[in-house]
Amino acid sequence: MNIMGIAGYSGSGKTTLVVRLIPEIRRRGLTVSTVKHTHHNVAIDDKGSDSRRLRDAGAAEVMVRAGDHWALMHEHRDDPEPSLDSLAAMMKPVDVLLVEGFKQHDHAKIEVHRQATGKPLLCPDDPAIVAIARDTALDDIALPQFDLDDIAAIADFILRD
Repeated sequence: MNIMGIAGYSGSGKTTLVVRLIPEIRRRGLTVSTVKHTHHNVAIDDKGSDSRRLRDAGAAEVMVRAGDHWALMHEHRDDPEPSLDSLAAMMKPVDVLLVEGFKQHDHAKIEVHRQATGKPLLCPDDPAIVAIARDTALDDIALPQFDLDDIAAIADFILRD
């Protein structure tokens, strides 16, 4: 499985890039999944729903199937947060796994950089960053650079091996 991370500061366009890469990779006949790490408290099921009541009652895992999709919610309560490797191992094998977040993990990453955020580049401090998708050309950066709108070229880079 080809794993490629998408890293960057909040507001840089990480999720937008992943959303645009998925159909491009699928168009090439490959399967793709994603893992997203967030520091926000995301509500997966609404308070008062049956699945939430089951989780609140102490169930270690709750699986919900509805229509054409299903979700497994695992409560790690007192356990450490699972690693990217352990989460990826639980997923169905695919050709490409796009990973958003997990900045501290050492998988290869493409940095998303927008000048308007005013944030510095991550690449000088993260040797796992192998390329940059940006909205403005960056001087004195030895890494491959791609325009954020050149989805085909970014997909080519991810699939280069």
